[in-house]
Amino acid sequence: MNGLGIVAALAAETRPLGRALPRGEALATLADGTLLVVSGMGRAAAEQGARRLLAAGAEALISWGMAGGLDPALAAGTLVLPSEVVSAEGGHFFTAGHWREQVRAALAHGQPVCCGRLLSCREVIGTAADKARAFRQTRASAVDMESLAIAEVAASQRVPFLVVRAIVDTAHDALPASLIDAAAGTGSVHIARLLGSLARTPADTLALVRLARRYRAASRTLTAVAVCGALVPHAFFRPLSAGGA
Repeated sequence: MNGLGIVAALAAETRPLGRALPRGEALATLADGTLLVVSGMGRAAAEQGARRLLAAGAEALISWGMAGGLDPALAAGTLVLPSEVVSAEGGHFFTAGHWREQVRAALAHGQPVCCGRLLSCREVIGTAADKARAFRQTRASAVDMESLAIAEVAASQRVPFLVVRAIVDTAHDALPASLIDAAAGTGSVHIARLLGSLARTPADTLALVRLARRYRAASRTLTAVAVCGALVPHAFFRPLSAGGA
């Protein structure tokens, strides 16, 4: 064990790390000693996953996976290494700066990276209009649903915290309601539910095809991070505070 624990909301997001872990399975240990848990979507699930990692011996936490774009300038596949995580309720946490730069410096030259603010929400922001509103109100570059909870757990235990996310749906993309319904509250997309939703709303099919292309770009980015060899924080970065509200 190397002291690192990673929380991912969806099993598909863990494939770049070397394996897909079904939700509810015991913690996985990756080849380099990293602990991994698939929590399911949302703050409560992410908090539980983070606490499981710390109880198992993790000394640093990463919020890992996909994010939605709020900044119209960000393309699908852009790596998001935010300097801070905020919430609409006023939560505010900084990520570990030295660790963030360690990862950024190890990436291939030319890899698009955004280190702006990440908004962490309780609900999915699925329409282009809602994304534009969130961008105006928070100036956050991207959005997810789990990072704030993981940041809170890290701060309470004074362990380093980092967010590693890749943009999948851009600020211009609307998330199909059928996909949101099929993934809500789980660690994987419920295929039968998705097909049922598509039968009722066939117009979502084109949006899903476009999102699949975006997903491949985001997955390639996460794979590049996974293989860069810099996810585990150097020993001299510890102990670090994860920040505070």
